[in-house]
Amino acid sequence: MKRFAAVLGDGGWGTALALLLAEKGFFVRVWGVDPAYTARVQRTRANPKFLPHVALPDQVSFGSDPESCLAEAELVVSAVPTQFLRACLPRFRPFLLPGVPLVSGSKGLEEGTGLLPSQVIQEVLEPPGPLVVLSGPSHAEEVARGLPASVVAASRDQGAAKGVQETFSSDHFRVYTSQDPLGVELGGALKNIVAIAAGICDGLGLGDNAKSALMARGLAEMARFGAALGARLETFYGLSGLGDLVTTCVSPHGRNRAVGERLGKGESLELILNSMEMVAEGIWTTRAVREKARALGVELPITEGVYRVLFLGKPPGEEVRRLMLRAPRPEEPW
Repeated sequence: MKRFAAVLGDGGWGTALALLLAEKGFFVRVWGVDPAYTARVQRTRANPKFLPHVALPDQVSFGSDPESCLAEAELVVSAVPTQFLRACLPRFRPFLLPGVPLVSGSKGLEEGTGLLPSQVIQEVLEPPGPLVVLSGPSHAEEVARGLPASVVAASRDQGAAKGVQETFSSDHFRVYTSQDPLGVELGGALKNIVAIAAGICDGLGLGDNAKSALMARGLAEMARFGAALGARLETFYGLSGLGDLVTTCVSPHGRNRAVGERLGKGESLELILNSMEMVAEGIWTTRAVREKARALGVELPITEGVYRVLFLGKPPGEEVRRLMLRAPRPEEPW
């Protein structure tokens, strides 16, 4: 008997998750917003725009019809970029089947509302089944090639988290569970801000000492902000916090780090955005987190510096100097 799963979003991560599900015996239907592009992917069995050089098996199909995508699906995975979620989701609501788990694989905070992807999903879809967050250090390019990776499936519904763990786990994709979906999801969002800052370090040629210090203090910012929202501190020192932070700040695949590097080398944000096919969620997450942190009275100096470079046009070198000349203080773990 065939088992069907649906993936919403034909980007690199959505495609990589579809490949993982196909390995576990699912027939996977991937939805994309552009009918012409999904038809091309379906015909050529390749996704050159978002995941080049990876052959797609016959068990993975692509299309743009929401009803066909969700038909008979016993698992639904959302991998739509966070800033497009609210516009995309309503078309799927009539076709969600009762009791079917929905996995949120998007990262970031929605600009304007400050909501996490799972919160947008809950608000727009009111899913009739359990909602599980899947996050961790997992670049699509490596996952799709079968390189080892470990992530976290988090939900208040422990049974649902364990179900997702069992569904995705393999000899090259290890899944842990957590009952702190807020912390897991925040880790996946906040690390992108620090990754932009890490890229700025690379672009300015500041060296390993500066980048290491930035990552350590960036992790402290992530934990401090997360604790203010009610997340568990220890979550930020696990896979979805520290683990994801490290890979995003050092990997050549990291889109947010690459944006920061180009900023550090003097390119404008407008030029960078106009040249990118894929979304660097950290750009919009920076503005959303800054607004929420100010409302909460939480101090986030690295986030503030990244915001000033991105949206106020401040020179990156000037912001590094501003950070270094802040008033002396004791080191605190968060």
